[in-house]
Amino acid sequence: MVYKNFRFKIIVRISFIILSIFLLFFVIYNMEFNITPVLIIMIVAFQVFSLIHFLESTNRYLTNFLESIRYSDFTRSFQVEGLGAAYDGLKEAFNDVINDFQQIRTEKEVYQHYLQNVIQHIGICLIVFKKNGDVLMINNAAKKLFRINKLKNINSLDNFSPELTKILPKLKSSEKALVKVQDDEELLQLVIYAKEFILEGQRLSLVSIQNIQMELETQEMEAWQKLIRVLTHEIMNSITPISSLSATVNNILDDIDTTDNIPQEIDDETVIDIQNALKTIHKRSQGLIHFVETYRNLTKIPNPDFKIFQVEQLFNNIKKLMQEPFKKDNIEFSIKIEPISLELAADEQLIEQIIINLIKNSIQAMEKKKHGKISLKAFIGFRGRAIIQVIDNGQGILKEVIDRIFIPFFTTKQSGSGIGLSLSKQIMRLHSGSITVSSQPDVETVFSLRF
Repeated sequence: MVYKNFRFKIIVRISFIILSIFLLFFVIYNMEFNITPVLIIMIVAFQVFSLIHFLESTNRYLTNFLESIRYSDFTRSFQVEGLGAAYDGLKEAFNDVINDFQQIRTEKEVYQHYLQNVIQHIGICLIVFKKNGDVLMINNAAKKLFRINKLKNINSLDNFSPELTKILPKLKSSEKALVKVQDDEELLQLVIYAKEFILEGQRLSLVSIQNIQMELETQEMEAWQKLIRVLTHEIMNSITPISSLSATVNNILDDIDTTDNIPQEIDDETVIDIQNALKTIHKRSQGLIHFVETYRNLTKIPNPDFKIFQVEQLFNNIKKLMQEPFKKDNIEFSIKIEPISLELAADEQLIEQIIINLIKNSIQAMEKKKHGKISLKAFIGFRGRAIIQVIDNGQGILKEVIDRIFIPFFTTKQSGSGIGLSLSKQIMRLHSGSITVSSQPDVETVFSLRF
């Protein structure tokens, strides 16, 4: 309808121009008036100008409409008043299209805003980067993990982990990798998953990074607990009857009269040897039962009684308890808390047990040191977690065994049971925390508790 009205108006305007031109020629050749041709020429010029303006107005509105779409400017509305009914339909069509685009853009912006919020608040680290390493997007979780405010290129992560920087560009779509990172504060086990996609002709990589150290420790501890339950069950089943039998035989032999001269089926010396052997067996079996009961403690740690307490109070209690050993071994002991008002929500008795056990280990590690030093530190780490450290300058832990010291039964001491650090690790797991160690033999050993 709009097209038909537009065509009709064009035909009418051209017709009037043609008639005006014929009239002009007629006046010039058949009349003697001088002013009339001039007026007709002015009328023809006006009609031509009006026709041009009429055609150009359509082009202008069409140009504005296309520019609005090109530059996503949907705030315009098209008012074409006074140009006739032919433009009413065009105006309505233009405005309808603009409104539709405006609605689509609003929905797109809402969805994009929602997606951005999800990406920024999700707990998994996300990074999108180009083939050359330029980063297009990094979320808050990744910034927190790498302790950065912005990241332009993944090569900038070389200070955090050179291995991570090498692996990221090499990962293909749907590939996974596990990277071990020794951070300043803790050990990180990073699982990386990559997905490639093409956007605007560019191949991009979307990488998710998640620290699964806590989950690995949980699985490790559960596995060891299962092993301990099996061992204790089987060992107890074997030792209990041995202990009972040895005690019974020992009692029978005690009742045998070895003072008369009546011949016995076995001589006195043999009886005494058997008796001593049975006593030894009985004593050993009781020792093994006690040994097994000690290991059973790994699976019987009570649930923590969480309370809020000041770290300063905890450290002062430990200082009083360990004052005599420090004097005896001539050990310099120091405490540092930042801020001094630092508090913990934990089981104070269990945490105290861990720290005392670590201090005793430190004392043993400084038996041959002339100037032994032990310090307790408490502070807030880079990631906002409370950290307690036990630091000594003892003989330290060798690199080849440091990864095994938290495994149940493993010990480097001749008289050690190998469960002290395992118990400490399990207690920290019950607090949703962790315990780690770093050591430079004969320089410094640091045990860190993170809550």
